[in-house]
Amino acid sequence: MTTYDIAGQTVTMPVQVRDASAGTVLFEVDAAGAAALLPTDAFEIVETSPGKAHLAVVLVDYRDNDLGAYHEVGLTLFVRPRSGGEDGTFITRLPVDQSFTCEAGQKIWGFPKTVERIDVENTATSSTWTLRMDGELALTLRLPRGGADEMPPAPMIAYSLIDGVPHATSFTQGGEGSQIVFGGDGVELTLGSHPVGRELAGLGLPGAPVVLSTWTETMRATFEEALPLKPE
Repeated sequence: MTTYDIAGQTVTMPVQVRDASAGTVLFEVDAAGAAALLPTDAFEIVETSPGKAHLAVVLVDYRDNDLGAYHEVGLTLFVRPRSGGEDGTFITRLPVDQSFTCEAGQKIWGFPKTVERIDVENTATSSTWTLRMDGELALTLRLPRGGADEMPPAPMIAYSLIDGVPHATSFTQGGEGSQIVFGGDGVELTLGSHPVGRELAGLGLPGAPVVLSTWTETMRATFEEALPLKPE
């Protein structure tokens, strides 16, 4: 059993998420621009069509989680290891609004977590997230909220760097109260003056096509230990 000492507390693997709400908006962006955001050449962007790739903005309200209760905004690309292996995700930015999960995410998985201000406003049919970094607006994103579908636990892989070494984290995610909305109905993105906002503008947002949005009202997940990738 692997454990980590995080801010004087013991975190035992795997990390369990027992209750959260999660939303995703998937944008179609330029593949070369997406590749430029990767901090390593160990991965290549997965193209959805020639010269195109997907960027996911992932929003999670963690309510019952081994790392505490917090909000999280993830900017995520889809990649594959150049050394071979499964397609997975690579998170380029991962703001959170609590320091414990920030330290845990960095130490355990090498995720690029930073502590920022995240404000969330929910209605019966929408969820609006505002991210401020260094006192500047980075983005405001509204997406549809709702759904009655069940999402069975699905296995996935998240890639990251720990001390410059590529790692893979296996995780599963599922839940209830889910929906998928194809296209951009109900999605509204505003970018701010913070460098992250300008970074997204460089990918063509907010005008980039919205492929789909998802919402899961009651999400559960399990995150395993990060393991180093085998070299080529």
